[in-house]
Amino acid sequence: MAIRHVCALVLLGAGALVLLVSVLAFVVLPRPFARLHALSPASSLGLPLVALASAVETGPGRAALKLLFIAGVAAFAGSVTTMALARARQEEAAAPGWKEPS
Repeated sequence: MAIRHVCALVLLGAGALVLLVSVLAFVVLPRPFARLHALSPASSLGLPLVALASAVETGPGRAALKLLFIAGVAAFAGSVTTMALARARQEEAAAPGWKEPS
């Protein structure tokens, strides 16, 4: 087994573990802000780790560069999306007459 393949498997396993823990936390946590907090690592760490594992397995070349670009965009966009959703939820909760859904 090549060292590149082993590194890709380790990265893939780490990414899958982060995604699994995030999904389990999402299912267990009751409130929307807590759920957003649980999903943030999935989008900002889990997906980039999986894309990085694919880039390592692919080897040097244009495909690996595309995968690294996807990993960078996912890491950035994940945190920005989480922040935007939390802000929208907070503004919705501040509206007059709003009640917390059960």
